[in-house]
Parts: sequence; C-alpha cells; structure tokens
Amino acid sequence: QVQLVESGGGLVQAGGSLRLSCAASGRGTFSSYSMGWFRQAAGKEREFVATISRSGGSTDYADSVKGRFTISRDNAKNTVDLQINSLKPEDTAVYYCAAGTFSSKWTRYDYWGQGTQVTVSS
Repeated sequence: QVQLVESGGGLVQAGGSLRLSCAASGRGTFSSYSMGWFRQAAGKEREFVATISRSGGSTDYADSVKGRFTISRDNAKNTVDLQINSLKPEDTAVYYCAAGTFSSKWTRYDYWGQGTQVTVSS
C-alpha cells in the first residue's frame, strides 16, 4: 500500500504560479512507481495532466499544459512535484497525484491522493 498526500493548492490570479507537492508513504517503494498528476474540474471528467517515470528520466504532458507545467520527483524524499506557471481560469480543478504505470490513462494508476484544490481567478 502507498499513501499519497497532496499539498500546495490555493487561490491564485490568472498568470500566477503554484507548486503542488505529493508526499508518498507506506510499504511500497516509491521509486518502483511512475507518478502522475490528474485533475478534475467541477462537473467534468478526470483528466490527465502529467506523468513521470520511475527514475524521472521520462515525462509526458497533456497538450493543454505543455510549456506551462513541469513534473519532477525526488526519490530520496519520496515526493513528486508539479510546478504550474501561467495559470489560466480553465486550470481550476482538484488536482490529484497517483502512483502506478507510466501512462496518461487514469486506470493505469493504483494509488491516489485525496486531492488539492487549485482555483484560478480571472
């Protein structure tokens, strides 16, 4: 079992930045999982944001966030971060981190955090 706890969400103006963090704990080995970030806006389906491989050597992003979001991980600290720049109102959502397989499909992830709210005002 892996427990994931996100932090760093909040209310920010359009154009601003946030850094989301996800801390992993539990019996699983953090470095054995690819890590992903997903988001879900009110009334919408969960959507892929970014993923990073077990070593951190490979990343993938949704087209809507490329060039603005950066995913990174620190296997020594069991953390994965999402740096979000140039925020737009359409980025407003609950952001979830997940542990699983390197994929843009949420079904490939086995463990999920509780989410952190990001709200972008125009």
